[in-house]
Amino acid sequence: MRRVRYESTGGPLFLEEAPVPEPGPGELLVRCEAVGVTLPVVRKVTEAAEPIALGGEIAGEVVATGEGVTRFRAGDRVTGLCFGHGYADFAVLLEAMATPVPDEATAVDAVALVRGGLVAFGALESARPQPGESVLVTAAASGAGHLAVQLARARGASRVVGAVSDPAKADFVRSLGADDCVRYGDDSWGEPADIVLDAVGGELLAPAVAALAPHGRLVAYSSGGGTIQAYDLLVGAKSVIGFQMRLIATGRPDLYEQWRRELWRMFADGTLKPAVHGEFSLDNADKAHEAIGTRANLGKVVLRP
Repeated sequence: MRRVRYESTGGPLFLEEAPVPEPGPGELLVRCEAVGVTLPVVRKVTEAAEPIALGGEIAGEVVATGEGVTRFRAGDRVTGLCFGHGYADFAVLLEAMATPVPDEATAVDAVALVRGGLVAFGALESARPQPGESVLVTAAASGAGHLAVQLARARGASRVVGAVSDPAKADFVRSLGADDCVRYGDDSWGEPADIVLDAVGGELLAPAVAALAPHGRLVAYSSGGGTIQAYDLLVGAKSVIGFQMRLIATGRPDLYEQWRRELWRMFADGTLKPAVHGEFSLDNADKAHEAIGTRANLGKVVLRP
């Protein structure tokens, strides 16, 4: 089979021939039809000291199952997060991380909706939103961010604001249901928000906290890190909440399944409309990474094996 690999920090990415993996206990072997590209993986390629296996969201057909698998069998269509080599014709997926794909959805729909949607859904839930509260979403044009904007609107937010790196993304963000769009470099992000969902971190964390209203909650679900001064929280009785999807998937499978069903329901009735920025072949994986790394994407970036 073909898979994408690289040999040194920063790439380049290239295709190689590799044996089809064998599923171990509790694992599924999936013939990949679509692979979602994520910012954490792009960052690891450019920053990690040693090369990593290029994992990510995959969707496709189960072709074999490992010992102990009970929920899926060969022929089932699934999607989930692969922690090994996911940029490939075949990939191994933990059963605990897999969810079924309904007949009416494509593999591209699945990678554009499920993982990013679950992260957006979980981040918003972590803030315990109340009807009529306002929500600001950073990386509002990203794979998870553009779904978070739609979810905040669907959950009854009084005002939804998207924050982006490039003002050229404003029309796209407003088309998702945002009332306004601000740029990271703006002196002010407008009226303070009750909830900030932050997918960027790093140097953006401080202005994201500053954008909170008194008693506001920031949910950090980025891999970008960052530092917050305690005083900045004390003066406004603000809170910062960390969210990681893997902890929900492995520790609260009941909640994970509940959120998954709700996402597919909202997809079916048109409430959630995942956007795909572009589809790239495996041999153009470097271009897919460039779209994410330069923040050029409007919605999800997808590889098609």
